[in-house]
Amino acid sequence: MIGSYGLSGDLLTAVRWTLPALRLAWNAAKRDVAPWWDACSKEAFSAGLDQLARGLKNVTDSRKGKRKGRRVGFPRFKKRGKARDSFRYTTGAYGPAGDRRVKLPRIGRVKVHEPMGALTGRLAEGRARLFGATVSRTAGRWFVSFTVDVERDAPAGPSRRQRAAGPVGVDLGVKHRAVLSTGETVANPKHLAGSLRRLRKASRAYARSKPDSAGRRQRAARLARIHARVAHQRRDGLHTLTTRLAKRHDVVVVEDLHVAGMVRNRRLARAVADTAMAEIRRQLSYKTIWYGSRLEVADRWYPSSKTCSGCGWRNPSLTLSDRTFTCQSCGLVVDRDLNAAVNLRTLVAGSASETENARGGDRKTALARQVPGKREPGTARAGQTGSAVPPRTAARQRLTHAS
Repeated sequence: MIGSYGLSGDLLTAVRWTLPALRLAWNAAKRDVAPWWDACSKEAFSAGLDQLARGLKNVTDSRKGKRKGRRVGFPRFKKRGKARDSFRYTTGAYGPAGDRRVKLPRIGRVKVHEPMGALTGRLAEGRARLFGATVSRTAGRWFVSFTVDVERDAPAGPSRRQRAAGPVGVDLGVKHRAVLSTGETVANPKHLAGSLRRLRKASRAYARSKPDSAGRRQRAARLARIHARVAHQRRDGLHTLTTRLAKRHDVVVVEDLHVAGMVRNRRLARAVADTAMAEIRRQLSYKTIWYGSRLEVADRWYPSSKTCSGCGWRNPSLTLSDRTFTCQSCGLVVDRDLNAAVNLRTLVAGSASETENARGGDRKTALARQVPGKREPGTARAGQTGSAVPPRTAARQRLTHAS
């Protein structure tokens, strides 16, 4: 029997790693280990036991090979103040209680900053249903978020405004947050880089403070506020960009970037993490459904930066330091990122040229290995092996094409 162990009197008893068993063991021992539990809502303990049961199940599934990904370790104790402080309600009287108030069990009515009229109206009309509420604390501020099942009318097709805009290719990068195939450049505000000076100063003050002192708690709160401000600024900019793309264009094309491999470059890790490329793709995945547009993801091996957007000539020797693409076939000189964005838009339009002289990796890249160069579309997708032509034939074709 797989289980954890709990104290029951003077005996060490085994407890199965299931929610009913954990809840039964907690009810038997709560009077002894937590005499103050009556002053709190039972939902806080119930949600904690549910999270523990899920974590233990992940450990079991990982050991048996039922769970994909990396091996899951045993859940660790998270001390108050050292992790994300939160608790969850799933039953009881909770929910919006007016325009700017929410009702929480054992706490009562609490005033909130944002208006609750939209959610209150959907609940009153029966077009939404509450599934839970999570109360959390970040940088000294308390937040409440509701899990809601909402009836949302998906558009049958793109609007007239979206049809007029047409498809758009989006090339994400570090120098610019995004370069669109329309020629528009979205600047990268670099919120983290702009706050590094304050972060260094606050971090040094925190490190020099006395442990378990009031001054250390104050310096920790100041450091957390700086980090939270950077995160909020970044989130606001990402939502503004993704909402505009999903509303104005009927098709949005992005690349399948290997962000986990990009952050392994110690010279670019901080800048890549600050751009939040994966978050842009995640937001576009559901916002395009909301607004009736479509998201297309180009293959990871598609050489968008190394292909001429005018004639299709490829420069396999193009490096990251080359910021301008110069075509040796048609003489086109264009910005590297703009060239990649135009190629992405052309790819979804179906007019991208494909050749057999493919370059780059022919299989999915392992997490701990170097990412190979991009390959042409149609040769082999990530997770598949093989090449379109034998290596010698491909090399001969490349030489012939270059001459």
